[in-house]
Amino acid sequence: MKNEKGFSLIELLIVVAIIGIIAAIAVPNLLKSRQAANEASAIGSTRTIGTAMATYFSTQGLNSTYATSLALLGNTGVSLVDTQLGSGSKSGFKFAATGSASSATSPATFDEDCEPQATGSFGTGNRSFYSNDSFVIYQTSGSVVMTRTTLGIPIQ
Repeated sequence: MKNEKGFSLIELLIVVAIIGIIAAIAVPNLLKSRQAANEASAIGSTRTIGTAMATYFSTQGLNSTYATSLALLGNTGVSLVDTQLGSGSKSGFKFAATGSASSATSPATFDEDCEPQATGSFGTGNRSFYSNDSFVIYQTSGSVVMTRTTLGIPIQ
């Protein structure tokens, strides 16, 4: 019995405890990395929507109107945004965009809003994004709907 090979119960418990500690340290960092990646994707998608709106304005809108919805940007025959973004949901964020036509008293405008589907430690993101026909992207913390009058902080 003295020549038996293997690990004792105490040695196995110590290894399991060490693995648990490493996992407890790594999981929050992994979740933060995922949120940062989702937010970076949302910023890129917000830029894509702005570019698609400008393209629609100069081609389909005949320099007088922006697309009235996000779905219209994906279904113009030219498909200015991909189908996933055109559906209004991508990388854990909800997207909305509305445009208007120019009139005798006001120019054509558009507004787009991007909010995380869930916020907090286990959410998809912790910032919301907004852009309009000025093509500046604004951010605010949490899931907040921004408008032209309640802008967040511009992203540099």
